[in-house]
Amino acid sequence: MLCSPRILAIGGIWIAGALDTASGASVLQAQDIVDLPAEDSPLSPDFEPVYRIGSAQAATEWEEFIAIQGIGFDSAGNLYLLDGAGTDGGRRVVVVDATGRHVRDFGRVGEGPGEFQMATQLMVWADGRSLVSDRLRGYHVFSPDGQFEYTAQESGGFMVMARTGLRPERTGSPTALVRDERSILRMDLSSAEVGDGVLVQGWTPRQGTELPPVFDFEELLETVGEEWGFEPEVLFDATPVGGVAFSDSSAYAIKLTDASGAISHILRRPIRPLPVTERMERAERERRLEQEGGRQFTQRGGDPPPQVRAMMDRYLEAQRAGVENMQFHSEVPVIAAVRVTWEGSLWVERSTEPGTSGPGAIDVLAPDGRYVGTFHEGRLEMPDAFGPDGLVACAEADEFDVPVITVRRLSPEVR
Repeated sequence: MLCSPRILAIGGIWIAGALDTASGASVLQAQDIVDLPAEDSPLSPDFEPVYRIGSAQAATEWEEFIAIQGIGFDSAGNLYLLDGAGTDGGRRVVVVDATGRHVRDFGRVGEGPGEFQMATQLMVWADGRSLVSDRLRGYHVFSPDGQFEYTAQESGGFMVMARTGLRPERTGSPTALVRDERSILRMDLSSAEVGDGVLVQGWTPRQGTELPPVFDFEELLETVGEEWGFEPEVLFDATPVGGVAFSDSSAYAIKLTDASGAISHILRRPIRPLPVTERMERAERERRLEQEGGRQFTQRGGDPPPQVRAMMDRYLEAQRAGVENMQFHSEVPVIAAVRVTWEGSLWVERSTEPGTSGPGAIDVLAPDGRYVGTFHEGRLEMPDAFGPDGLVACAEADEFDVPVITVRRLSPEVR
């Protein structure tokens, strides 16, 4: 098993009638719809171990990790880890080479240039430049040798914005992809002022409530009070040619774009979404209410002023009320995750039945759209990072809840 199983939030699949496409091979043309085979062809999840670092029995101080909050490879096979936990988030970035030997640490908690206040995400470009996303300060950009270069920020009105879910582009430019509601944005992070533009506009499954152009707290409360269960997310990853692979509906349909965002191919499998039952609705509402019950605002430097605290409490109350009155889509989306390997293959994780623990089946599609095979449900978890030459990394925890990072090498057919 590549990574140990973890709980998935949503799931559910049914296999539809088989198509006469047993080989799965198709010649791709511009804007082709490619129908892939109905039956799964099993793949082996046994891959070559490369190295393992961390755990409560760590031999050296540098690999005594607290919590891995971000992970990524560069083109030389070096692995970067954002380590740290608590209110301060990440406290340092650890770099190891392709054999697991320690290269350097950089970054630290503080208020100076390149220092972290609430670092929660790491992104690594192919050339070794890296970015640490800080909720309180923006995006810290570091050179390949770990030297601080600049902090990039985008205007968020009265507060600093730091987006989550960043995906590095491997085009040689310091750009990234990120989801914003139903859109996928391309972010230019080459200077202290962040620029962005819509690369892809995903399908909208319902008429949503848009945020006002000028911040209005009362209108914001109305927006957060509308909650939907089993809504298909926009799931995506960057491709090596500058485009994106994404899913935006409940069906099994992976859309591929070129560097301009134009859709060139749609890859489909005849797997139907699982209908949502009343039992699923009750379980999902209970899960979300439990999640909301543990949510709270935190602020460095003590309690916020009373008027700010009152706004925070009203915001949380609106969220809880929205969950209590949650509406539901009629189907559970087939796809749970979409990732792209360093060489360009697609790894598509299928959902499991709601409430089921363990990872879903993972389909592997070649860069040219061919169906390669499937890792069966429960056998393999999606890697946390893909690297060059088939390297993949998984961050897990040992019996003492101490982080362990395992790096393996994929077989050539699934890279």
